[in-house]
Amino acid sequence: MRLMLKFNLIFLLVFVAGVIGAGKVSYDLLQSNAKQEVLDHARLTMEKASAVRAYTNDQIRPLLETQLKYTFLPQTIPAYSATEVLATLAKTFPDYTYKEATLNPTNPRDRAVDWEADIVHRFRNQAGQKEFIGERDAGTGRSLYIARPLRITNPACLVCHSTVEAAPRTLIDKYGQANGFGWQLNEVVGAQVVSVPMSVPLARADRAFRVFMGWLVGIFVAIGIVLNVMLYLLVIRPVTKLSKLANRVSLGEPDVPEFPTGKRDEIGTLAQSFARMRQSLDQAMKMLEA
Repeated sequence: MRLMLKFNLIFLLVFVAGVIGAGKVSYDLLQSNAKQEVLDHARLTMEKASAVRAYTNDQIRPLLETQLKYTFLPQTIPAYSATEVLATLAKTFPDYTYKEATLNPTNPRDRAVDWEADIVHRFRNQAGQKEFIGERDAGTGRSLYIARPLRITNPACLVCHSTVEAAPRTLIDKYGQANGFGWQLNEVVGAQVVSVPMSVPLARADRAFRVFMGWLVGIFVAIGIVLNVMLYLLVIRPVTKLSKLANRVSLGEPDVPEFPTGKRDEIGTLAQSFARMRQSLDQAMKMLEA
């Protein structure tokens, strides 16, 4: 097997192993970064909702206490305000959703669907869990969701949600007596659920992966070409020339040209050794002839 072929086979093995290894590491890293980006967006959306809830409860509701005696204003309810604000955001970013999924809500739009109810029950069964992260297939593609429990920690909430008799008449007039009652203090009644699409960040990660792998393959090919040229010019060609000259000398040809010995590298040292060997051979032949 020729030296050039051996070299290229070894280089090909290193090339394949390097591309596979680098591809695996870069793909996992890019996918992980894309998912972390989605998670950061989900947490930011969740914090927006929590900020709206706190603002409504601390600043809006006290201003409307008097009016609440005559008519029920859902705008004073933190859950309603957060849902409305995030619904407005969803008009611009339709794949971003926020819901205060509740098992027994006052407002029917907040009723938890099957997968949301499973999350609520998980929070109920695992009292210490503060957050749950998962993925699901939405109508527009894969989505990442983040959920946090809605726990009744403020006794004031039970004024509207304990019993029908204790609830404000204005609330009953607006939503009726069928839903939103029977809540208890420290009970998990629902979950804040934010869903964020994964398609865009993952597609961006895939494009980055393809570009990276394209450049990596191109660099390896360029390195292979350069190494082949260098191997041929610096090793293969001079060694082949020396081999042909040595072969002619071994056959006893009298007009074999001198070996070029000007180089100071290993090839030059080899050429000098051949030149000395030829001189020694010539002297030996002359001694035999004499």
